[in-house]
Amino acid sequence: MIDTILSFIYLIVNIDYLCYNMSYMSKKLPIIAIVGRANVGKSSLFNAILERKEAIVAREAGTTRDSIMAKAEYTHPDGDVSQFWLVDTAGIKDPEDDFEFTIQEQITQAADSADVIWVVVEADVPVTEEDRRVAKMALKSRKPVYLVVNKVDRSKGADLTQFIRLGIKDIYYTSTTQHRGIDQMVEALAQMVPQVSERPDDDRLRIALLGRPNVGKSSLFNSLAKKQQAIVADRAGTTRDVNRTVLKYHGKEIEIMDTAGIRRSGKIETGIERFSVVRALAAIEQSDICLMLMDARELNTALDQKIAGLVKDAGKGLILVVSKWDLVKTEEGETDPFARDRIAAEIAVAYDFVPWAPLIFTSAVTGQNVTKIFDLANDIMEQRNKQIPTVQLNKFLREMIDAHPPAGLKNRLPKLNYMVQETDNPIPAFKIFSTQVKFIHWSYRRYLEKGLRQRYGYEGTPIQLWFIEKHETHKHGNSPTQAPRNQLQQSIRRKKAAAAAAKGKK
Repeated sequence: MIDTILSFIYLIVNIDYLCYNMSYMSKKLPIIAIVGRANVGKSSLFNAILERKEAIVAREAGTTRDSIMAKAEYTHPDGDVSQFWLVDTAGIKDPEDDFEFTIQEQITQAADSADVIWVVVEADVPVTEEDRRVAKMALKSRKPVYLVVNKVDRSKGADLTQFIRLGIKDIYYTSTTQHRGIDQMVEALAQMVPQVSERPDDDRLRIALLGRPNVGKSSLFNSLAKKQQAIVADRAGTTRDVNRTVLKYHGKEIEIMDTAGIRRSGKIETGIERFSVVRALAAIEQSDICLMLMDARELNTALDQKIAGLVKDAGKGLILVVSKWDLVKTEEGETDPFARDRIAAEIAVAYDFVPWAPLIFTSAVTGQNVTKIFDLANDIMEQRNKQIPTVQLNKFLREMIDAHPPAGLKNRLPKLNYMVQETDNPIPAFKIFSTQVKFIHWSYRRYLEKGLRQRYGYEGTPIQLWFIEKHETHKHGNSPTQAPRNQLQQSIRRKKAAAAAAKGKK
């Protein structure tokens, strides 16, 4: 009990870390902390306000382990928009072991910078001693405090007036399943907090940490963030939510996302863990560059290769990271001077489908090559944003064709006319306007991609090549002056049939 009280005092009083950490994210946006004992519906409320499943919700108490953050917004009647950050925390309770105590410390780091505190209780459960302690400490913070009586849909016959005794003036009765009372609560919040909105961070670099469970993602995340924001433990499957932090490196904003470990399909448990895997896959889509972590003691598994394939298919930048490099020793316990070259050769063979992905050896314990990840990620992002003039591209195309013209089939020879780069695609993508596209072999696509990389780089990112039939398309899509081929043929048939019918009548 004493540990819980001290933990909550620390949550309210200390405002350094998360305020500094989220200042890049919020840009003076208000921060709202959702606190309360375990299993009162904090994550359900979090998701209901965002109108999407950002935090994991399950009937099991203590589902939320990491403190997660998301930006919400409210549109005023006059059309103006107010934005604010929501922080969903783990349930406050007495820590049963060191691991649980670490979770409680997470609550303090996630909510210590809050501008407003929402204390959540259950409508169908009488006020508990934990509820009283949480409310008392929240009021002592001298910050605006709302009492959210959740799950009112289950409160038939319950005495809702009992919650007045908690001493919190502003009380809102909500139901996340029926979405009752939530709009009114958010509207009251929007009227109270400053009406500001965040400009989109188009230049922010987003990095996702991926891999199997217990390969060191959270340790690397903490080392990159220079702070224990994700929970680290020896047991596998510690991280369930997508944990995020934003920092600046050489003046550039970088958002790092720590994801849950991805298991083989047959090993994924139902419920919470399955949600976590889906969340990790969604993080791939949100990122610009993915770090695929492999345990130095267990390399080149089929699942690691599958994860790398998912990143490639999503068109994201990819860095292969061998973690826990400090544990690679000889039988005598000494550093193996030949291990790096041997393992690099093995990985090159196992990941030959992404030969463009750089390889780096790291140790979160010693800090080896940790900061180099930022340099490598920035370099890859520069490659992804590289634009090549059309004149140079067509010179390159002519040289590649002269050296090795495309082969055809059945006397049908493809002809590559010209090449342009797409300007509105986040992935380096090139259109090659040709004839007889269907006869171009897949190996010629690989030949052109290899030539592009040799001349222009593009290390760490996939490349897209589109072969487009010139006769049927214009450089901006379908020809504006010519109907599609099938429609043109149908028009000709109709005209011929009409002419034949008219001739028959005569």
